[in-house]
Amino acid sequence: MSRRFLILAEGSFGPLTSKTANACIRYVPTEVVAVLDSTQVGRTAHDVLGFGGNIPVVASLTDGLAHRPSALLIGIAPAGGQFPPAWRDIVCDALRAGLDVWSGLHTLLGDDEAFAALAAAHGACIYDLRRAPADLDVGYGRVRELEATVVLTVGTDCNIGKMTTQLQVQQAVQARGPRVHFAATGQTGILIAGRGIAVDAVVADFIAGAAESLTIEAAAGADIVLVEGQGSLLHPAYSGVTLGLMHGALPHAMVLCAQPSRTTINRNAWVNIPPLREVMALYENMMRPLRASPVIAVALNTYDLDEPAALRAIHEAQDHTGLPVTDPVRFNAAPIADAIARFHSDRRVGTIQSS
Repeated sequence: MSRRFLILAEGSFGPLTSKTANACIRYVPTEVVAVLDSTQVGRTAHDVLGFGGNIPVVASLTDGLAHRPSALLIGIAPAGGQFPPAWRDIVCDALRAGLDVWSGLHTLLGDDEAFAALAAAHGACIYDLRRAPADLDVGYGRVRELEATVVLTVGTDCNIGKMTTQLQVQQAVQARGPRVHFAATGQTGILIAGRGIAVDAVVADFIAGAAESLTIEAAAGADIVLVEGQGSLLHPAYSGVTLGLMHGALPHAMVLCAQPSRTTINRNAWVNIPPLREVMALYENMMRPLRASPVIAVALNTYDLDEPAALRAIHEAQDHTGLPVTDPVRFNAAPIADAIARFHSDRRVGTIQSS
């Protein structure tokens, strides 16, 4: 499918406030023609994010249409995933202009009667990336039957780099020989990969079943499956999604994602983030009754640190955990890729026992 996205991020385009926009710009930049945010007009994606090249930021839908988009992409993933009412007129005008609308919000735009009528009248389609499949079942542990090695990213918090880490290391692991597939479990990962299930939009009883299903699908023709993590066991709002994903995907190993400068859970300052070794133990203990699943590497998000501070944070994390540590975006993904490839190789020759 050929896509030319005008990304809607009005008043929100930034490193932490436009997750979907940022990932699309990083991983499928040729599909982005412009970003709509009147507060950043005249700048480029690189000016705002530090990457993305000369993708322009425009002030209005009219200005965006001059770049010949085929679709409007909702570029934010806010807490709760609700559609901003102030954006309603922009979406309506986009549909009138014949643009498809892609959204990863919990608010399903295709169920909105006015949006649906406009789409039908103007030959447009509405794609709700978080719409869950209708035929999901509970989890049965079927991942145990797979030969592929399953690796899951887990985190000290939300929005900390779990999807980005998997996408950054995918090619690096593949370059070492194994066939590697990515299993998308969130709306942005689905947008990039072209398939997957947004597990946070699934009825609670079926989260593990959804994770199981997509892991099995991704394992077809793969030696290693990199499953996109969601939420955090530490998060008072989203821990249920995290545990369901863990128990459905049944990873053989995990990669822990953290941000050195973040000491409390985002929007929940009353929850302190423990030292990395304690977080590692938490994840490993929650997996142990179902499958031994060690944390084998650490991915740090150091975007808000200068380079000397980032390197210090990496060295400190290495000393603290005894594991390979890197920022796979800022520096080199090789330490994590090597850890995954080595774990897979050891598992295949029987050095690592797994159930």
